[in-house]
Amino acid sequence: MPPNCSSEDASWFEANLLAIGDFQIRLIRAGVYWWDGGAVFGVVPKTLWCSRLPSDELNRVPLGFNCYLIETAETVVLVETGGGVSFDARTRDRMCLPETVVPLRDWIARIGFDPSQIDMVVNSHLHWDHCSGNMQDGAATFPRATYFTQRAEWDYAHTRHPRDRVSYRDENYDSLVASGQMRLINGDCEIAPGIELKVAPGHNRDMMIVKATSRGETFCFFSDLIPTTQHVQPTWVAGFDLFPVTSIDTKIALLEMASREQWWCGFGHDTQVEFAKINVERGRYYSHAEIS
Repeated sequence: MPPNCSSEDASWFEANLLAIGDFQIRLIRAGVYWWDGGAVFGVVPKTLWCSRLPSDELNRVPLGFNCYLIETAETVVLVETGGGVSFDARTRDRMCLPETVVPLRDWIARIGFDPSQIDMVVNSHLHWDHCSGNMQDGAATFPRATYFTQRAEWDYAHTRHPRDRVSYRDENYDSLVASGQMRLINGDCEIAPGIELKVAPGHNRDMMIVKATSRGETFCFFSDLIPTTQHVQPTWVAGFDLFPVTSIDTKIALLEMASREQWWCGFGHDTQVEFAKINVERGRYYSHAEIS
């Protein structure tokens, strides 16, 4: 699939709706960027992953800035805020971004939803591609919302470890913490009836998944633990992951639960699949793109 830097493919940015009991889940794909396939698939040989997700001539594959909007009778929760809009010309060229990047609030408005109605914002972790839409023009993008992330993740972001310091940008979260608009939580918690945040280590130490459960049905956002449906096979671990063996163990535990309980699943960066269910057969793991 060759990149197209001059125009936006509407099929990549469409919002999709899924009903989970009394909840409604919408995918908001706030843009697509292109990244090195070797980094995305780690030690998996290119001959294997490229047959499933073809790369361009620069070895890049498409990744989505995937955000999910969860509506309950009482609460509207936005999961992730994407990559933001602040990219210099060199970065736009490297990631094949358009010259003008559409802000997240505009993507939300395009699906007919009022961004000011959002009550809560969840950052599964604080890497730039998951939280750069937290702020817009120096202020909180969602002024009514309470933002959530793990305290240990926020602490780690400030250690500036050489391995991943480039992934953290303090302007995405520090002012929210200082003002009290971002809550730093410690471990698993329920932020609204039926909506749980659970630490799922592997990609990094303190990344969270998000589970929404209503009337016996569950939606689970796997974030970067399973960034695309191609990473459902547990040993297909991205080169970004700080703890690849932990990623495998965490994925196996969650995927077997997802298969057994027939969860609907969402992925941090998939550009083709909005929602999928998981099937485990004889130690093999499969995703089935079954749009509601």
